[in-house]
Amino acid sequence: MDRDLSDDDSVVDLSFEAESPPAPPAELLERLPSCDWLLQGGGQQIFFPPLEAPGRPLEQRCWSSFMEHSRVPMVTEEVAREALLSFVSSKCCYGRAAAGDLVIQELKQQTLCRYRLETFTESRISEWTFQPFTNQSVDGPQRGTSPRLWDIKVQVPPMFQEDTKKFQVPHSSLVKGCHKCHGRGRYKCSGCHGAGMVRCPSCSGAKRKAKQSRRCQMCSGSGRRRCSTCSGRGNKTCATCKGEKKLLHFIQLVIVWKNSLFEFMSEHRLNCPGELLAKAKGESLFKDESTMVYPIVDFPLREISLASQRGIAEHSAALASRARVLQQRQTIELIPLTEVHYWYQGQTYVYYIYGTDHRVYVVDYPERYCCGCTII
Repeated sequence: MDRDLSDDDSVVDLSFEAESPPAPPAELLERLPSCDWLLQGGGQQIFFPPLEAPGRPLEQRCWSSFMEHSRVPMVTEEVAREALLSFVSSKCCYGRAAAGDLVIQELKQQTLCRYRLETFTESRISEWTFQPFTNQSVDGPQRGTSPRLWDIKVQVPPMFQEDTKKFQVPHSSLVKGCHKCHGRGRYKCSGCHGAGMVRCPSCSGAKRKAKQSRRCQMCSGSGRRRCSTCSGRGNKTCATCKGEKKLLHFIQLVIVWKNSLFEFMSEHRLNCPGELLAKAKGESLFKDESTMVYPIVDFPLREISLASQRGIAEHSAALASRARVLQQRQTIELIPLTEVHYWYQGQTYVYYIYGTDHRVYVVDYPERYCCGCTII
């Protein structure tokens, strides 16, 4: 067996390789005077900027003007039939005969209002992390005082697009021996305990199989096999420091940009599933975007005004204590919904047309065959 035993003392005897902690024990890290305010006790900290005062509320809006210029076209019988034919053509188990021959009896139409509030925030977290030290430059406290987390300038992604970025805080680095292998770069293999060889699994170390006179072919009669865990080396490279023996520790800044959504749909009398209407394409009636938006208080449909007030209050309570608000956007969309009653072969059926792109939801189509496709 080709293995140098002269440096056994430099190999740590670990019975298993546990998952490396995200940072070494606190006692291994000396206090960094310039970073005391960044991390307290070596743990993870979240820092918040001062709250910004909201701007002035918007002036009274003339909703009648909005409504006049944002009327959703009514669904005619021709449009209703074409929408169903298009839907049926997209389904492998739906026959076209019913969609072509049905008699439309009634169109019940309603325009819904969908209110949405988006709040785009930025949060910053600081935490200790490390990487193998390969003699790279060390940007430690001797080079200056670390900047405060909210003073570190970064490129903000486009508004309302979520993202996460990680940065190394300047002047927060230090080099320490690896806490996993105690600075040795490797440790004894747990499979062979450093021997490089293990008992042959075929003959259990007896050199020949039970009730057989000839020697074991797997181990050639030696009773031992090369350890597959370490390939016979007797030790493994430390996975934490990658064999470099030292680690570069530094404070990492994690910035998370998140877009929180509050959504409300006005009450409707028709039986189209709400989850479909929430995804429906609508016509924009109103859009208000600012660092902080004010609640809508004068909308003709009172439930929309109440939803605006509730959404802004909920986002303020949930986000103000853990993130900085970069931008808010509130919108009102008109969602057309039509309930179509039709007659076919002596029975009455119903389907729904929703959204400005005329999506269809079928309750019970009369000419459907069983082949596994869905009805939505």
